[in-house]
Amino acid sequence: MTFETVYSDAPAPDGPALFPTMSTMRAMRRLKPDAVPDETLEKLIQAAVWGPSGGNMQCYEYVVVTDRAVMADLAPLWKRCVDAYLATTGKHAPAGMPDAAYGRMVAAIEHQRDHFAETPALIIPCYKFPEPRFDEEGLGVYAESLGPAGLEHMTNTQTRFQALAEGSCVYPGVQNILLAARALGLAANVTIWHLMLEQEWKKALGIPSDTHTFAAIPVGWPQGNFGPVRRRPVADVIHRDRW
Repeated sequence: MTFETVYSDAPAPDGPALFPTMSTMRAMRRLKPDAVPDETLEKLIQAAVWGPSGGNMQCYEYVVVTDRAVMADLAPLWKRCVDAYLATTGKHAPAGMPDAAYGRMVAAIEHQRDHFAETPALIIPCYKFPEPRFDEEGLGVYAESLGPAGLEHMTNTQTRFQALAEGSCVYPGVQNILLAARALGLAANVTIWHLMLEQEWKKALGIPSDTHTFAAIPVGWPQGNFGPVRRRPVADVIHRDRW
């Protein structure tokens, strides 16, 4: 038995409980044009701020777009990114996903693309990782602890390590945004397609050049209904003690 069947129709009396919230948290791309109140959007950011942040550095910032003129400026950028995705990575259904189901997903993506200027709110999570502070003694312990092979590996993967370090400080908050949106009855979905044109997005939004963006999250009231997510069975993905 799955969470779909156990929890999807059993919300807590005072709102969705955690497991029903997660099990019905589909990517919702068809949004009504109705505005989302500022205080509701601030609740989403509060949820994000409650998320864990690596080293408790809390160097995140959130750009929240609600101005129709700004959204209209972003719409052509969104279209270019979506078109690039659908022509490449998104051209074929993922393994195991029926073509009909994937066709419905693509139709929703295209709907969101064609109506992006009507998006009520867009959240852009940002992060600027602080400059590391090292001293000679600490670097000595670092080198001794990792050993030659470990040091070589870190040298070869520094770019990936830095990206993951920043991401680990941001994405827990992003997940909290999605959970909070679902709990409040809002539709939302997370994408990173904007990274294909990140400099143009940052210029349009006045984001400093030394600050990285990590997602573009359209938010609004759903046109459709929430429903159970469809995911791989836990038994297919878990490895106990060893791979």
